[in-house]
Amino acid sequence: MTVTALHASERNPMLTAALTVAVGGAATILGAYFFQYVVGLNPCPLCLEQRIPYYVAIPFAGLVAAAAYARWDERLIRVGLGLLVIALLIGAGLGVYHSGVEWKFWPGPQDCSGQISGLGSVSDLMSRLETIRVVRCDEAAWRFLGLSLAGYNVLISLALAAVAGWGMLAGRRA
Repeated sequence: MTVTALHASERNPMLTAALTVAVGGAATILGAYFFQYVVGLNPCPLCLEQRIPYYVAIPFAGLVAAAAYARWDERLIRVGLGLLVIALLIGAGLGVYHSGVEWKFWPGPQDCSGQISGLGSVSDLMSRLETIRVVRCDEAAWRFLGLSLAGYNVLISLALAAVAGWGMLAGRRA
């Protein structure tokens, strides 16, 4: 980011909010990749679904930031920030659902938290067991201060949604 862009973000809260969402979202996804590829915690299907809002929000936040930097119509930028709020709240909802599955508040999807079925005949059992790799959605692979990665996703998604919401409201007053 150039010095000019930094000065523009001080005067343009919508730009600051969009950049924060883009950078915060990218850091979150990089963190997920770190846990997957460096630490070796394979993601379950619900973990992968929680990444989707970030895959949408990160590039979209970049577009909103570019529009805010170019001083496009503020109403359009506020709509973009509002869409980011919605995407991030969806991400928070997915994290709440996954956390609830981990804490056994409700059942998760059958493919990652139910009984393993469909192994075929007994003669085929051993060969199928060698190829089946189920990462369970109802068992937290890692916790810190009592929260799993799904729980931290809830907090991060809510924080980024709040930043985008702040940008919407601050942009109206600026």
